[in-house]
Amino acid sequence: MITPRRIKPTLILAVIAASGLALLAWTQVWATVRLAADGTAQQVLDVTGNIAAPGLTALALAGLALAGALTIAGVVIRTILGLLEALLGVSVILSAALALADPIGASAAAVTTATGLAGVDSTRSAVSSAELTFWPFLALAAGILMLIVGLVVCATARRWPGPTTRYESTRLEPATDATTGQGRPRDAVDDWDGLTRGDDPTV
Repeated sequence: MITPRRIKPTLILAVIAASGLALLAWTQVWATVRLAADGTAQQVLDVTGNIAAPGLTALALAGLALAGALTIAGVVIRTILGLLEALLGVSVILSAALALADPIGASAAAVTTATGLAGVDSTRSAVSSAELTFWPFLALAAGILMLIVGLVVCATARRWPGPTTRYESTRLEPATDATTGQGRPRDAVDDWDGLTRGDDPTV
């Protein structure tokens, strides 16, 4: 069981880790595409995440920025940020799932660059096969983690520790005499200070 004191750093580290995994996956090869042979050697293309899921980098960077905002957020803002983290997770899941469901379609930009062909039908006809790598699955897992962490942030927002005592205001008490230990006689300044604190000087 995670104590309230450890909830905040644990969840913030989870947000950073999930966003970092998504960003790492985005930089790697997601699919290996083989173009249809035309009497010459078959051409092989490595399709990276920036082609297969171009929006993933913005989602991952937004997650990292959100982690920084969580470190200073109050309860209400913390809950809103948790919802945003969950939405970012859903977006990452969709980006990875679309590439996994249709690797040839996700590779269309790379095929167009290599062959000069444009259009869905033309690019699909130019591809003989497409093999997925491990990295889009990692991106999918990162999105699921972002979704779960965002929901946990919302559920535990009120249990996060508040500010430490170093930031709390200090209430000044009347000075005492060093020899007698008795408080010095009240004067007009003390009465004004008492009014400021809400004390009744006539009591």
